[in-house]
Amino acid sequence: MTATALFPLTWLYVPGDRPHIVAKALCSGADVVVIDLEDAVAPDRKEYARAATAELLSEPPPVPVHVRINAVDGPLAAADLAVVAHRPGLAGLRVPKVSTPAQIVRIALATDPATAWARPGTAAAAHALGPGPPLHALLETALAIEHAYAIASAHPSLCGVSIGEADLRADLGVRRDSGLDWCRARVVVAARAAGLPPPPQSVHPDIRDLEGLAASCAHGRALGFLGRAAIHPRQLPIIERAYLPTDRELEEAETIIKAATMDRGAQALPDGRFVDAAVVAAARRTLALARRC
Repeated sequence: MTATALFPLTWLYVPGDRPHIVAKALCSGADVVVIDLEDAVAPDRKEYARAATAELLSEPPPVPVHVRINAVDGPLAAADLAVVAHRPGLAGLRVPKVSTPAQIVRIALATDPATAWARPGTAAAAHALGPGPPLHALLETALAIEHAYAIASAHPSLCGVSIGEADLRADLGVRRDSGLDWCRARVVVAARAAGLPPPPQSVHPDIRDLEGLAASCAHGRALGFLGRAAIHPRQLPIIERAYLPTDRELEEAETIIKAATMDRGAQALPDGRFVDAAVVAAARRTLALARRC
């Protein structure tokens, strides 16, 4: 597995009913392309978006592709799953509007061939399909935030959680961006407590505000996020630059690793910094993240 696959920093959303835009996104430099069947697609275009996405995923694309299905408890999710869940080019399913762990369990069972094909005479078909796709839960309501850890640990198929901030902001009536920081921190902690990767940040909705995007990414990184969803290719280099280690951070990590190699016990560096196992582990993560580029 490549370092980029281990540390995806950019997740580019594209509407599923615009195949030409999806094709461009695959060449944009994004670590992951997320084909959206939900909010970005008008109701009368849902069926077309689903069919176009299934066709694109009939073979593996050049970069990992996830699909955001329609609302987990809505009338369209089952049709989305039936068409895209086992396409060869699918790297993951993003499940929106998740509020309870039971919803994740239900989606996991619905996409697991061992369950979905558990009928006489279909064992061979289930084996041919392989395991169900990795799931990523989007937490977009106050109830979801309350259940963050329960959702993050609901099923082995769940490989990530993140926040849908537009819906969460509306649900909470939050007016200032800082009003979401407690929710953000809670989801970061829930993900790590469940053994999942640090979540990526939600999208920055103003594609022209690159300065604001950079500042927001710096704040998100300080909160423990890793990477960010994007809605336009121009946002990708800003996100990547914000989340990759700086030269100073790399120099400090290398100093720590060198010191740990010479003396495996806890120690103080000449500049007064204390080094123990946790500090060394963080330094190793910094160097591993740097090697992705």
